[in-house]
Amino acid sequence: MRKVAIIGAGPSGCFTAQGLLKARPDWQVDVYDSLPVPYGLVRYGVAADHQGTKGIARQFERVFERQGARFFGNVTLGREVTLEQMRAAYDAVVLATGLAGDRVPELVDDGATPEGMIGAGALTRALYDHPDAGDLPDIGGHVVILGNGNVSVDLLRLLAKSESELEGSDLSPRATKWLTSRRIDSLTIVGRSAAELAKFDPVMIRELAKLQAVTIRVADLPEGEMTDAGQEKLLSALCEIDGLSTGPLPITFRFNMPLQSIETKDGKVTGLVAGRDGAESEHLPCNALVTAIGFCCDGRLGRDAVMSGAEDAEAGRIAEGLYAAGWFRRGPRGTIPENRADSLALAAKIVGDLEATPETSRAGHDGLGLTCETVDHAGWQRLDAIEKAQAMAGRCRTKIPTRSDMLRLAQKIEELK
Repeated sequence: MRKVAIIGAGPSGCFTAQGLLKARPDWQVDVYDSLPVPYGLVRYGVAADHQGTKGIARQFERVFERQGARFFGNVTLGREVTLEQMRAAYDAVVLATGLAGDRVPELVDDGATPEGMIGAGALTRALYDHPDAGDLPDIGGHVVILGNGNVSVDLLRLLAKSESELEGSDLSPRATKWLTSRRIDSLTIVGRSAAELAKFDPVMIRELAKLQAVTIRVADLPEGEMTDAGQEKLLSALCEIDGLSTGPLPITFRFNMPLQSIETKDGKVTGLVAGRDGAESEHLPCNALVTAIGFCCDGRLGRDAVMSGAEDAEAGRIAEGLYAAGWFRRGPRGTIPENRADSLALAAKIVGDLEATPETSRAGHDGLGLTCETVDHAGWQRLDAIEKAQAMAGRCRTKIPTRSDMLRLAQKIEELK
């Protein structure tokens, strides 16, 4: 029996497992994650008020419940087990750990992040009760979100919502209090590209029309029609929300505004200067700067070194028996459906490669000699049930925020103390 290990239980890892077991249901596929719980980006990255998108987790559940994949949580590659040990124990190893680091603006010196500036990834992890996240920052006043992608819109929408508008989400009482107690004077999204080149999903732009207490202005829109259908659809969505007024909170979209400098006083952000070369620069008041300009490797696995030696990076093959999936391979781009297609193609590649080589005896999970406490799929189901049962009013779940409680409660159902 062929044995495959997938490192990372997020969307790309689960889709890869799904594809492998659909093609070869007799294979053993083990999915590992450094967290005690699965689903990665779906749990800690997808917006808390987008429960429809999070519903993809039900499909992932079937990978473990019906297709026979095994889950091993609380196992960190490089700490509890080495990549070499994994490769010796399995016929194939797939790296699907994603990208957890926030890219910072080029003009910010490494290690010199001013107070008031935070990466979108760090903010969402803190907001969504990731066990390794830092404290929620002090955000208020004039808030600028740097970046023209869907992450920017997610954060803008959440920061603009009232408590009643957060009904049905999975935000915790702590996160709800933080969001609704912010005194925000304005919200501005700033991007370096032209409006028609922004990476917003038009559906998410139109969703902003449902906000109950905002006044939206979309500046820097081009004149005339676009020949590209996708660009025309995006511009149409932006035009639809321009001028919307349901309340006092001003929201502004700015385009063609590359960041030129960050103004600070006593080490804290006070303003931004932005604008294209050759045009008059503009000063934007800013008390909090959220950077949503992409993600990068956080250094845990040495992605650049791993991928630089790939035999066939385009197909996801790093070396014999070693593969990469999702954002770890492709970089921080692509929606969940796009990564699904990519992962299923990788699964087909792995099946073809392994069946073209002689089968050898592999020890699989039993050969790793793990001494850490792990959480299996049954343990995750216990945690899932507890989180749903303890949900505050108006919420679909309240996440368990610490590793210690996750590990304790995964073994036995009991009330949180």
